[in-house]
Amino acid sequence: MAKRAKSTPERSTDSARIIDRQAASTLPEGYAKFVEDIKARIRVAQVKVALSVNRELISLYWDIGKSIVQRQEIEGWGKSVVEQLSHDIRTEFPHIKGFSPQNMWYMRAFYLAWTEEVLNLQQPVGDLDGKSLPQAVGEIPWGHNLQLISKIKDPVERFWYSRMTMEHGWSRDVLVHQIESDLFSRQGKAITNFSITLPVSQSDLANQLLKDPYQLDFLALGPEINERQLETALLEHLKNFLLELGKGFAFVGNQVHMEIGGQDFYLDLLFYHLHLRCYVVIELKVDAFKPEYAGKMNFYLAALDEEMRHPDDQPSIGLILCKEKNRIVVEYALKSSTRPVGVAEYKLTRTLPKNLKAELPTPKQIRDGLKEKMGSEHKKNNRKMVKGQTKI
Repeated sequence: MAKRAKSTPERSTDSARIIDRQAASTLPEGYAKFVEDIKARIRVAQVKVALSVNRELISLYWDIGKSIVQRQEIEGWGKSVVEQLSHDIRTEFPHIKGFSPQNMWYMRAFYLAWTEEVLNLQQPVGDLDGKSLPQAVGEIPWGHNLQLISKIKDPVERFWYSRMTMEHGWSRDVLVHQIESDLFSRQGKAITNFSITLPVSQSDLANQLLKDPYQLDFLALGPEINERQLETALLEHLKNFLLELGKGFAFVGNQVHMEIGGQDFYLDLLFYHLHLRCYVVIELKVDAFKPEYAGKMNFYLAALDEEMRHPDDQPSIGLILCKEKNRIVVEYALKSSTRPVGVAEYKLTRTLPKNLKAELPTPKQIRDGLKEKMGSEHKKNNRKMVKGQTKI
């Protein structure tokens, strides 16, 4: 009897393709769109299931932390009891992770971070009652929550980062980066004239999207650079720059050409913001802000709106990024501008976190320490010289 030839993967794939083509020819019109719709629904359902699982897990950890705190207050539970609790849970559920003694203590700290620490605030915060698990906190993963309670002591600031994480879908690494760059203190701090040049709804959102200063330490540039070098470095690290700009910015181009009145003009960097529905022009200045920069930006925005803006777009916005600025000079310069302009500084080196600043010595302490060390070394050398002379 002749042996049946084994089908190879290539033949199976080819057969599947033939069947797919044959099936496609007999399928009703609109099937392709229908199946894509079903696939999309499945993906959405998968995301919802993942979020639901995460919410249940965070809620469980909250309840365990609450129970530990209550038992400690009523029965004086100590370290050994919590360790035994961890052992018993892991014995009963050997395949479930997350119940080590250390993580049990984290659950306790997690509960206290959103209850006791909130109740200690001098002024109440609407979304924090100090009794229940805040919704935004329950929506983000446990690893994110651990970073929040370990790195941020202020519940208001901590809650702000939890909302931003939920809203922007930050990974844990991005969250840590935003905390270390002190985004909370920088967000919405740029000087602008949006309140007098944009509708209220547009003005509020635009103000919150701009920062001051912008942290560009990822460029690894020295202080002595020109504007073209700064622009080139930003383009080489565009992904990092977009992360620093924030959600919604889409890169359009650099040195974007506009011909106006027979003359050539070039925009340093041009973006489009998906939520504001408008162009955003960024001009780079490696020196201190000057009033004429606002006038030039006003001209660029007028030309951009006339030449490139779609009828459905909102008015274009300008951001002048400069090495330093004088607030009063900027405010006066923007008062006369008829176009929405913001001014912010950029930093090429990151400032130290607040908690480290307090631990470092002041310049005076360093000088005094060096003097003391040099003095002791001098005395030591003198003693050696005297001892050597005595032997002679």
